[in-house]
Amino acid sequence: MTYIKDPSSIEETSFKIIQSVIDQEYPDYHFETEMQESIIKRAIHTTGDFDYLYNLRFTKHAIENIQSVLREGGTLLVDSIVSLNGINKRVLDQMGVRCRCIVQEEEVIQLAKKRGIARTMAAVEIAKKIKGPKVYAFSDDSIALSYLVEQVEAGELDMNAVIGVPVGFINVIEAKEKLLHSKIPAILSTGYKGGSTVIVAIINAIIYQLQEVETEDYTRYSTPRRVKKGL
Repeated sequence: MTYIKDPSSIEETSFKIIQSVIDQEYPDYHFETEMQESIIKRAIHTTGDFDYLYNLRFTKHAIENIQSVLREGGTLLVDSIVSLNGINKRVLDQMGVRCRCIVQEEEVIQLAKKRGIARTMAAVEIAKKIKGPKVYAFSDDSIALSYLVEQVEAGELDMNAVIGVPVGFINVIEAKEKLLHSKIPAILSTGYKGGSTVIVAIINAIIYQLQEVETEDYTRYSTPRRVKKGL
């Protein structure tokens, strides 16, 4: 057996396999944009689940809003340390973007104790104090997601976009439906599926594609165009 040892080659080969499966088993499927293709394929890559071809939804120009937040050096909020650890913060640092899991921060912990609420809900309250453009990504807590949607709809919280892919069975479908039909630009997964790995896939896909575009713009008149090796 021949082993592929280069990580980049493994990833490149994986994406080729994903595309071949799509060609064979979903021949009528078409991606709407290159960015959506990147996001969906990375979700499939990290989960091995081709259901993400159909259960990822993109509403109200959410991708463009997230890109604007990243370009403007805004704040990316996540509800899980696993998500925080998986996102490529080296690239975010280069963009001047702060990535925080405020659920773990002392102010949130104290507010949760004071009000007798879950930390994830307290984190939504603290998010109201964060200035500038921001995106909130939910992988675990559907109740906090519902609460955030209610706060935005009530005009109590500004949020440029939300990524809502909590996994589980309690209030998950209801929370996602609430987000889907809200005024908030959103990327979400329908049904019970989701989780931190999907958050990581979505965010990394966006920042890699954004970095690729900006690199191409910079090098267009100086060096040969870089060839992309994956999504």
